Amino acid sequence: MIRQLSALVTLLLLAIPVAAQMVDGDPEAGQSKAQACAACHGANGNSGNPEWPNLAGQHADYIFQQLQHYKSGERQNSIMQGQAANLSEEDMADLAAYYATLEMEVGETSEELAELGRSIYLGGIGEKGVPACAACHGPAGQGIPGTGYPRLGGQKAVYTSQQLQAYRSGDRAGYGQASVMTSIAANLSDEEIEAVSSYVYGLYPADGEDAEEE
Repeated sequence: MIRQLSALVTLLLLAIPVAAQMVDGDPEAGQSKAQACAACHGANGNSGNPEWPNLAGQHADYIFQQLQHYKSGERQNSIMQGQAANLSEEDMADLAAYYATLEMEVGETSEELAELGRSIYLGGIGEKGVPACAACHGPAGQGIPGTGYPRLGGQKAVYTSQQLQAYRSGDRAGYGQASVMTSIAANLSDEEIEAVSSYVYGLYPADGEDAEEE
């Protein structure tokens, strides 16, 4: 019954129109433009601060969209709004294309949180109407290019937890796929957010197929 409910909710989510677009940027140009980004996101796109996200390996269309949201003010963050303010669409496309070529580092899932995190990520929480994260973000957290559903596998656990809390509180809402995430995060407890955030930190694809690591 839980799996059936998760599948039904997921089908409804995927039916929501998504304004994603294909990004035709120049990775080489993006590399030269990324020097200012390296202070927070690392020289190789992997942040040294758990509160700042890894950008390496993220879908270009997702990075491009988020930069647009920062520039328009739809997504609030004083640092990123300042960084995006003077970026042209070409700059955004180049940066997005560059970071998409890099390899995201993978962390480790906490053993204490692995069971709960796995359960939520792969099966959802039926009694709360929370769908499986894997349905939109993939079994190994690779996301779906061109849909607005980003890669989660390898993302910083602290950062992911903060974003889920922001969705839950409504601080991150009103644009792109945020409306989907606010409705989901509203039903997650602090413990569940911590567990699923830790779980995705250790996800990675193996041998060309979706797999998981703890």
